[in-house]
Amino acid sequence: MAKLLPSVTVVIPARYGSSRFPGKPLVKLAGKPMIQHVYECAVACRSVSEVLVATDDERIKQAVEQFGGRAIMMGGEYRTGTDRVAAVARMFAGECFLDLQGDEIPLNPELLSDLIAPFLQSGAEIGTLKRKMDATDDLQNPGIVKVVTDAKGYALYFSRAPVPLVRDDPSRRVVSGLHHIHLGVYIYTKETLLRFAAMKTGVLEDAEKLEQLRALENGVRVRVWETSYASLRIDAPEDVPEAEEKLRQYESLKRELNLNRAAPSR
Repeated sequence: MAKLLPSVTVVIPARYGSSRFPGKPLVKLAGKPMIQHVYECAVACRSVSEVLVATDDERIKQAVEQFGGRAIMMGGEYRTGTDRVAAVARMFAGECFLDLQGDEIPLNPELLSDLIAPFLQSGAEIGTLKRKMDATDDLQNPGIVKVVTDAKGYALYFSRAPVPLVRDDPSRRVVSGLHHIHLGVYIYTKETLLRFAAMKTGVLEDAEKLEQLRALENGVRVRVWETSYASLRIDAPEDVPEAEEKLRQYESLKRELNLNRAAPSR
């Protein structure tokens, strides 16, 4: 008899307030609020048991319910999105919880599968994703987080700085296979998630403003798997036009592929 895999609950933390982009989860992209794109991708992933949005604003809750999604109101102050996810985990039964940021739009549900499937088989406490970096501009951009891993795939460090630094290359260009973008999606066992939320903010986390460094500072190993699938990250209003164009291109390509599959063979 096949062994049943642990359940995976996707929690999408979505705040209305933002110093750089108030109301970001509700910004329209290709005719839908951003939070709907994120939610629908999570629901489409076959490895997911349940999806819900955790928000602090009634406007976001109403928007989610209007498109048929599930949202819960979370009062109080939380240091990070993951701390908000941990608060949800205290309220709900579940074995594993996936933290999917409301401003990180996976362009394919298989991106989530690339994290969930190996995590459930691995025995790891925390898992996340990386993708090969192509553009030197990304390497130098502090808004794009980089990750360095060991030979077994565990994170050595996450940084906004261009790491690893190739000392003998003064051009500071991207090196294929060496530089990787970290994607803002995490999966935890429930026990590890609650333990993580109880940890104090570390000096590295505070310096880089990267919550995943809290785990490394406290000796919790983070397993990193690689995906080839893309996601759209929106940090500020100026990111919207490019993100919307990429989303339209992806939707057009998806429709074309579906039409080709549906066409009768000759």
